[in-house]
Order: sequence, then C-alpha cells, then structure tokens
Amino acid sequence: MTMSTTEQQNPGETPQTPSAAPEQICVNCQSDLSSDARFERYGVCSHCGQHYRIPAKQWIDLIVDPESFEEFSRHLVSVDPLVFSDRLPYRRRVLDAREQTGLTEAAVSGTARILGIPVVLVVLDFRFLGGSMGSVVGEKITMAFERAAEKKMPIITVAASGGARMQEGMLSLMQMAKTVAAAKKLHDAHVPFVSLLTHPTTGGIYASFATQGDVILAEPKALVGFAGPRVIKGTSGRDDIPSHTAEFLFGQGFVDQVVDRTRLRDTLSTILRILNSRPQLSKDGKRSTTAPASGDRPAWEIVQIARHPERPTALDYIRRMSQQFVELHGDRLYGDDPAIVGGLGEIAGRGVVFIGHERGHGDESRRGGQALPEGYRKATRLMELAARLRLPVVTLIDTPGVYLGEGSEERGIAMALSENLALMSSLPVPVVAVIIGEGGSGGAIALGLADRVLMLENAVYSVIAPEGAAAILFRDASRAPEVAESLKITAADCLRLEVIDEIVPEPEGGANRDPNYASALLLDSLTDRLAELLDMSTDRLVRERYRKFRRMGQHNTYLRELVAQEATDLISRVTGTFDSIRDRLPFGDEQALPAEIDGDLERTADAEEQREDR
Repeated sequence: MTMSTTEQQNPGETPQTPSAAPEQICVNCQSDLSSDARFERYGVCSHCGQHYRIPAKQWIDLIVDPESFEEFSRHLVSVDPLVFSDRLPYRRRVLDAREQTGLTEAAVSGTARILGIPVVLVVLDFRFLGGSMGSVVGEKITMAFERAAEKKMPIITVAASGGARMQEGMLSLMQMAKTVAAAKKLHDAHVPFVSLLTHPTTGGIYASFATQGDVILAEPKALVGFAGPRVIKGTSGRDDIPSHTAEFLFGQGFVDQVVDRTRLRDTLSTILRILNSRPQLSKDGKRSTTAPASGDRPAWEIVQIARHPERPTALDYIRRMSQQFVELHGDRLYGDDPAIVGGLGEIAGRGVVFIGHERGHGDESRRGGQALPEGYRKATRLMELAARLRLPVVTLIDTPGVYLGEGSEERGIAMALSENLALMSSLPVPVVAVIIGEGGSGGAIALGLADRVLMLENAVYSVIAPEGAAAILFRDASRAPEVAESLKITAADCLRLEVIDEIVPEPEGGANRDPNYASALLLDSLTDRLAELLDMSTDRLVRERYRKFRRMGQHNTYLRELVAQEATDLISRVTGTFDSIRDRLPFGDEQALPAEIDGDLERTADAEEQREDR
C-alpha cells in the first residue's frame, strides 16, 4: 500500500510507487497505523481521515458484492509503437510494472454486482506506470462503456492517474477522444455512469471520460486537475495551487459529492437502487382539486403563512417523502448555489429527480431561496440528467424571485431562466411542479413549466411580490395587503385562472403546524399525478405540455373589444338617464317612464346578452 500522498505522477512520467513505511506512520498526523483496522480495510487513517492510494484489487473488494467480479479484456497488453526509450526502454518499464503489480495493464475492467445490482466496473491502478492511459487502457475503458451500453448495465469508473502515457506519443492522446466518444454513446443509450475521482486524477484521464459521469464523486483531499503540480511549476513557476483539491472543485460546482471511502459502497448502493427503482405507480382514484379551509382567508393572510419562517422547505419535504435522497451539487460550469437543491430520490419507491428552491432555516445562508444563475444552471443539468436516465422530474417552488445582487446579471440570470424554460418545454419525461410556499416572478416559473402544476393550500403564486406591486402602482409599499387581493395570487385564484391543476390541502393553520402530515398529503398527490403521467408516451407528454401552456392567457380581438366597449358605454348612458328621470318621479311611479326610454333599456339588455354570447 502506498503510504505517501505527496508523490505525484505527471502525464507519462516514470512511475514512482513507494512501498509502505516500515513503521507505518501516517504522513498527516503521525499516528501509528500498524494496528489500525480502518487503515487495514480501507486505507484510511482512523485518526485524521487521511486517504491513501490502494491497489485495484482492494478497490474491487471494497465496492462490489463478494466473489461477484468477473474480469474481461485481461488479455490486452501494451506494445511499443514508438520504440520509446529514456532511462529505460518502454518495453522494460511495462514488464517491470507487470511484475510489481501482478496486473497486465493499469486498468482492470469487469462485471460485478453491488447489492445484487449488475454493474460494469473499471478501476485504474496508480502502481502501474502511474495509472497512465495508453492504447490498452483506452481500449479497455472503451470496451467497458460499450458493454455497459449493450447490456444496459450501469458503469462505475475509479480514476487514479497521472494522465496520458507519453511513451506512446499521440496514440495515447487519441485515447481521450476515443473514451469520451464511448461515454457519449453510453449516455445516448440512457445508461447510468458514476465516476469516482481518487488521488491523484490528472491530465488526459481527468479531461476525458472521468468528467463525463452522470454523477461525479471524489475522495477527500484528492488531488484533481488537468495539469499536475510539477507541470504547473515547471511551466509557470507557481508553487501554490489551491485549485487542485476535491473540496475546491466541489465548491466550484464540478463535483457532486466528496465522499469518505468508508461510505463509498453505501453511497454507490443508494444511487444504483434509486436508478434501478421503477415500480408501477397506482392512482388513488379521482382527487378533489379544492381545499376549502383557506378559501375565505384574505390574500395577505395567506402571504404571511406562505412566508412563515417555520414553514417546511424543499429539503424538508424531500427528506420526508423520499426514504433515500442523494443530493447532487454544482452546475459543472461555475459553482454550486445552495438556494437551489436537487438530486436523486424516490416517490413511492420509484426513482425521480428532485429540484427545488431552498430557503433554509434560521441563519443558514441560502438567500431565502433567491437563486443565482448557477443555481438555475444546476437545475438545467439535473433535468438533462433526468432525461438521459429516463427519470420523472419533481420541482418544488419556493422563492420570492431571483437574486438581484452582485453576480446575477454578470453571470446571465435571464439566459439561465430562459434555458430552463426551453428545456422543460420539451423534456421527454414526466414533470410535476409544486408551489410549496411563495412562488414569485421569473424565479418561480423557471421551475414551473410542467405537465401538472400543484399548489399547496396556503402557498402564493405571483407575477411580483405584493410589496413590489404596491410600490410601483401607488409608490407606497404599505398598501401591499390590498394589492395582494387584486393580484389574485392564492391557490383558489390560480385554480380559477387555470394556472394550476390541483390544490394540495395542508394541516389546519398551515404546513408549519405539522410538517410530517403536510409531507404525507403532498406525497399522496404526487404519487397520483406521476401514476397518470407515466402511462403516457413521450410524444404525447411533450405535445400535451405544449398545448397546456399554449392555451394560457386571455385575449380578445380589436373589433370585439370595440363592440364591448360601445355596449358598456351605452349601458352607462341609459342607466344614467333612467336614474335621472326616476329621481324626478313621485315615489312608486316608475311605470310612468317614457316609452322611448323603456325601449332603450330593452335594446341595451339585448346588446348585453349578445355581447355575453360572443
């Protein structure tokens, strides 16, 4: 077992595989590891959590079910296309690596089971020429992707590499293109791919198939980056490189989770079980769309309930509705916005992708659910993942609007919202959106273009916050309560306007009074809606979703509007004349109205009836 984490392998560099120190002392905390059971099993120091490199066989034993691994492509071996030689001939280096590791190449591939679920597994062993990717490693990885696509089996790759194998020249570089093309074919076949980045993952491996994973995991403090530290120092003179850690990449949105090796098997098992869960859902019969309890409340009172600090958030609902939830992080572009959460979960045992605004509780810094562009781009990534893996999408909407502070316009908030809406309009899987709290403006609708839109009884859905509307219309935010009534923002209002499809009842007094019961009511509605949508073909789903939003809005033609206005003016004039005459008549003498006035009234009534018919 390699004891040092300071030894790094640059792409194609001569391998350095230091043996275990005689006294087995942790390089990080200097603890004695000779009797450390956690270190013996996992290669992890039980005192400080330092993760050490471990051989491919140990990786396989840690991940898969006992005796389930069956290796393939073992017969492939490297040749020497360039007749390369530096301090030693390339052929000699390969022979030495085989003797030292007992492997034929740096990649070990095969089929196995994890909790009984069949998978394809590829593990790179850093001891073999630094895990570098030459023609054979590229071929074995490509064959693994092809087998996974053909057999519809999820694939897991474990990367530990210095990069491309320079002793094979441009042929080694071509393996980057080859493995990425194979990964793309896997995506097109709708087969899941989980990529694990271990210490170190650099160069051509990191810049090719390893970053194509549907889910990307990394080990704590693993060195991960395109150029290794020695290359950067040699070319730029820089010594301090904070960007090359798993934790840094997680913060920048490039890694879904940093997972301790001792929890890795459980994490992989959960991901695979969710992706493999596709039971038939059954409806619970026709559901009422009305919720009478809040019907008589003033809109402003409902606004206060929707904003209650103890009201359940998206994560509160997800964790109560889904027995297993694997949160995925980052937009794979810039960062990870905590104001939007998402990941793999379950509804009634069926795998789904959850996406939601997260307000947080107390002092938790999530900007009250006001998301940045990277939050909506994370949502886009998760929707694309759902489409690839054919998983339904459930969105939970709870935001006063997008974040309007620093970084929002600079990073393209409008384009991020637009891209989400465009993607949702044609997403080839069922989509159910739920307004769980405050659904405000473009930040809300960006997650709301769905096949079915549900709304909790005490939620609100508005083009603008009542305070904002009052400030614009009256220059007085204190008039928000009266404006709230005019905006028609309650669940009952939205149902009448056909903006939503169903009202989900809440516990008396609001969801904050009993979050568990509120979650059970929501789960019941979601199960029914998904059951009816899962029976539809993809073409019908997309077609009906378009028609649903195509019909939204009310309008008239100019001619009809002109006739309606003339009828309204006529009624107003006749009614004014009638009132004037009646005021001059003795009490009870309305029958003495002139015949021409009586005729005008009849004609006005006929005109009104015709207008209503039109």
